Amino acid sequence: MFLINSILLDVDAAQAVEQIKEKESFLELAINGGWVMIVLLCLLALAIYISIERFLALNHALKDDSTQFMSEIRNYVHNGDVDGAKKLANGTDTAIGRMIAKGLSRLGRPLSDIQTAVENEGKMEVAKLEKHVSLVATVASLGPMLGFLGTVTGMVSAFQAMAHAGNNIDISNLAGGIYQAMVTTVGGLIVGIIAYFLYNLLVNRINKVVMQLESRSMEFMDLLHEPA
Repeated sequence: MFLINSILLDVDAAQAVEQIKEKESFLELAINGGWVMIVLLCLLALAIYISIERFLALNHALKDDSTQFMSEIRNYVHNGDVDGAKKLANGTDTAIGRMIAKGLSRLGRPLSDIQTAVENEGKMEVAKLEKHVSLVATVASLGPMLGFLGTVTGMVSAFQAMAHAGNNIDISNLAGGIYQAMVTTVGGLIVGIIAYFLYNLLVNRINKVVMQLESRSMEFMDLLHEPA
């Protein structure tokens, strides 16, 4: 019985050691990806940084209490206090505030000119919110391509080792190139998938902000059409 228990303990210890080796070999596998893996890691870090920064900015834009703001603008305009409305709009540091301020600065001109000014300001605000978002899309498409490049260079390295080995081909001579080929393929796909998900998340938030800006711009134009 004691002998059996000893054997079982030895088996468990061997399995534990094997698991540790597998973890170490996986780390070594990642390291063997070469320079491509370093570039992929940098691209992933860039995509995550931009996504977090833009997500916070977009989230702040969506949480702006524009309902109360538009109600106060309406009261100022109906009371004929255009200067008060301009002061409120200029003092509101939001996309909607700047858009309404641009429209108020055009009062006295034809409504079509005012609407054009408001729409142009809205486009500029959207462009600000979309800042660097295209880089996330670039990472999403560039990641798999770099992974494929690593695959090709890894296979070239493997075949080059095979050619130099001649008739004394050893699998260990091919291991480095095959490691690089497989690891970079997986790494490129992972980076591409993560960046693609982040890009679509940002696009969804931007669309919500655009809808909010369009809604407030139409509300402002309707306000100008109302009788005093």
